[in-house]
Amino acid sequence: MIGELRKSLVDALDGLGDISLFLLRLIVDTPRALLRFELIARQIFNSGALSLVIIMLSGLFVGMVLGLQGFQLLQRFGSEAALGSAAAIGLVRELGPVITALLFAGRAGTALASEIGLMRATDQLSAMEMMAVDPIRYVVVPRFLGAVIAMPLLAAIFSVIGLYGAQLVGVQIMGVDSGSFWSQMQGAVELRDINEGVVKSAIFGVACSLIAVYQGYYAAPTAEGVGLATTRTVVTSAVVVLFLDYLLTSAFL
Repeated sequence: MIGELRKSLVDALDGLGDISLFLLRLIVDTPRALLRFELIARQIFNSGALSLVIIMLSGLFVGMVLGLQGFQLLQRFGSEAALGSAAAIGLVRELGPVITALLFAGRAGTALASEIGLMRATDQLSAMEMMAVDPIRYVVVPRFLGAVIAMPLLAAIFSVIGLYGAQLVGVQIMGVDSGSFWSQMQGAVELRDINEGVVKSAIFGVACSLIAVYQGYYAAPTAEGVGLATTRTVVTSAVVVLFLDYLLTSAFL
């Protein structure tokens, strides 16, 4: 039992070291990759624009549920007018970055891991290395940067759509005064809250993107290996996002 725990700990530390070195290599190659911004722009479209539908739909329904639950809770204290404040702070600081990151890992992260893993399985990356073309610089880094840039934008869209969903339920259905809803929200949300949401979404974007490209690049060159890399991307990203969310929330508080 103790031996298995020790082996698991050693494997986890080895993996952390490997992914840290991989991140350093991505950072070193980033300036050269920025010179070919058209590749990054294409990956921003693939990771961001193609994820808009699921992000907007999820944001709308999360906001509507938040409006229902928040109204029922605040109604017990006669504070229904504070629904806008509760919805805005909850979305901007917590729900927006976290849920967007989980959805991002499930949609864009798996796409990145499977795409790079398939290139490994079909020897495309090996062919690039034989032609003295660095696959990390021309394949991995643009996808990594595109996903990192897209994540905060998606989180902002999620929060905006979520606020609309909360307003739709709270004002249009539950009868909360529209002026009170928006004025309470504007008075409660501070620049500090927005900064917290932006920082969280940026860090989550780096974490999810790094895990996705790492798993794809080092996937076993088989169909089973690509599938396993995709599964690891989703599971690891979800655990890391929730862990980082706790650490960041503690730091901001």
